[in-house]
Amino acid sequence: MGWAVYLPLTPGPNAALLLRSGYSTRQIAAELQKAGVIRSALAFRLWHRLHPKPALKAGEYLFDRPARMVEVYERIARGDIYFHEVTIPEGYTMFDVALAMENGGLGSAEEFLKIAETRTDLIADLAPEAKSLEGYLYPNTYQFTRTESPEEMMGTMVHQFRQVAQQVGLTTDVHRTVTMASIVEKETAAPEERATVASVYYNRLSLRMALDADPSVIYALLLAGTYSGSLHHADLATNSPYNTYRFAGLPPGPIGNPGRSALEAALHPAQTQFLYFVSNGNGHHRFARNLTEHNKNVAAYRHALGLR
Repeated sequence: MGWAVYLPLTPGPNAALLLRSGYSTRQIAAELQKAGVIRSALAFRLWHRLHPKPALKAGEYLFDRPARMVEVYERIARGDIYFHEVTIPEGYTMFDVALAMENGGLGSAEEFLKIAETRTDLIADLAPEAKSLEGYLYPNTYQFTRTESPEEMMGTMVHQFRQVAQQVGLTTDVHRTVTMASIVEKETAAPEERATVASVYYNRLSLRMALDADPSVIYALLLAGTYSGSLHHADLATNSPYNTYRFAGLPPGPIGNPGRSALEAALHPAQTQFLYFVSNGNGHHRFARNLTEHNKNVAAYRHALGLR
């Protein structure tokens, strides 16, 4: 029996094993033997009887190198579980989040998207107008284990949003502010100009001008399942309340999940008279107070690209 305990065993490729809460020692031993992590379930049970620990820890374990059975036993006894690390960048939509979770090996994108579309109860106290969890799945790097349910994982993201919202002082008019922040997030990657971009849209709202935000049109196409990867002129006629070229005011909800900087910009926009902005070709924007200035900025941008 000593060979089964002390002789290292090389597991198969990607030997990830999920030991669920409530598993008995017999079940754990059987799962380990079935996965090729140990040679003998009987030897594992006998070792546990002779060297008892307070409890063998439930969780997901990754066995990717040769190990003796006693080493496997010690790992499970101390709860050396495997975490899936998933990074959600600022501006990701719920569609992107669902795909990232699937790519992280945590479940199907369809399952995560369904939760994002239906579990508004997770944010209803702060944003009763929310029709989905879009905007409230806070961008961050998370560590999840497959012992957590998809609902719990999405709930962790919402909880992180709550913490950041409290930190920046977002306590009232939450849904409107997050919606604005999501547009700002999509329009610029430069944190130092987000408050200025927010001022443009707030200025337009105060004058009852159309927001004319391209990212809102893209989101309308995503919801319809018709986005091709690039925006075309004909798309600006899309009949959706998320199309801010056709419908005045903010869209019905966020068009992505904003980070802290965008939330702060939406809460504290710069005080400007700007109504327009266009890329300068270097990751930033030129701002204008009227169409004459804006057209000059557009011409400068086209010239920088070598266009007429």
